[in-house]
Amino acid sequence: MAGMPPRSRNLRALPAVETLLQLPALTRALERLPRPLVVEAARAEIAAERGRLRGGGAPAAAPAMAAAAAARAEAAQRPLLRRVINATGVVLHTNLGRAPLGQAARRAVAEVARGYCSVEFDVASGRRGDRGAGVERWLTRLTGAEAGLVVNNGAAAVLLALSALAAGRKVVVSRGELVEIGGSFRIPEILEKSGAGLVEVGTTNRTHLRDFERALARHGREVAAVLRVHPSNFRVSGFTTRPTLEELARLTRRRRIPLLEDLGSGALTDLGTLGVEREPTVRESLTAGCDLVTFSGDKLLGATQAGLILGRRRLVERLRRDPLARALRVDKLTLAALEATLPAYGDPIQAAREVPALAMLGLTAEMLEPRARSLAEAIRRRMPEMVVTVAGWPRPSRRSPP
Repeated sequence: MAGMPPRSRNLRALPAVETLLQLPALTRALERLPRPLVVEAARAEIAAERGRLRGGGAPAAAPAMAAAAAARAEAAQRPLLRRVINATGVVLHTNLGRAPLGQAARRAVAEVARGYCSVEFDVASGRRGDRGAGVERWLTRLTGAEAGLVVNNGAAAVLLALSALAAGRKVVVSRGELVEIGGSFRIPEILEKSGAGLVEVGTTNRTHLRDFERALARHGREVAAVLRVHPSNFRVSGFTTRPTLEELARLTRRRRIPLLEDLGSGALTDLGTLGVEREPTVRESLTAGCDLVTFSGDKLLGATQAGLILGRRRLVERLRRDPLARALRVDKLTLAALEATLPAYGDPIQAAREVPALAMLGLTAEMLEPRARSLAEAIRRRMPEMVVTVAGWPRPSRRSPP
């Protein structure tokens, strides 16, 4: 030992796990945290200290190592999913959980989470019930659809529709609608995964009705459906053309094949009344002749993550019977949030007031200014070392230079 280099002596002097566990920092941690978690943290701290010593660092005292291990255990116990402040200016931010739930939805989720619930039980008849019946009842009432189905997200809704209706056959899509959205959700890849083949028509900026007519004539009975995709997160402007939904619906009815539309965000009310760029509503797409419409539950609807499928009863029932439907079904908490959110849409004014996403989208700059000033003042009081300003006010007059 005496002739050993200092680095080797330090490595041999590292405390054992049980030695660290006897020190005050970790004995306190063991009182409130699971023992395996604390032991794992102690081992990780010893390994980290060994690495520091091999790199020529100075040895740490055992109490300091115990304190660092306790901090590791606390961090490992802390949930990664937590409340944050959305200061991005993006109301429906995918990375921050999209739409926050309204009061009615939060109460419904809490109530259902407390115990058992009638997720697949008909209380009135005493028999087994259909999962999602309450949500589907409201969706059909609000949109005029014959039937509806709820799955776990928007991509799942498209996948299930294509799998149930077009597996082994072909689906016609305009080249200008072969989009990719967040999370690498690509329409061609969803089509491939569903077992359907893709028939591209038109060009990126211009697709005519005759392009669809030629594709249907060329591929005949191989074609199972025409798919229309709302661009959602991009725009092609200028020299552009695409058929209206009514034109496509007349064509697909003549050919006796379904017209599907993925609306993406899926507005149930006219956003133009909120001062926001108008989006097509689900009812409008169904009225125009779409046989099935798919959209998300946690975007413009303002509820929780879900994929919603609305349209003709015979098609919805085919999707419901598909084996993939069970793999994609939602849980009781999702259904509770959706069923509590939808009634507000019976009155668009009530929805704009009670659905947080719509309420935020409807705020004007004049409404936001006092909030911004109040927040800035609160930050100054809590953190006086920070310089906080409210940008954009007062607005320059028209005569002011740019």
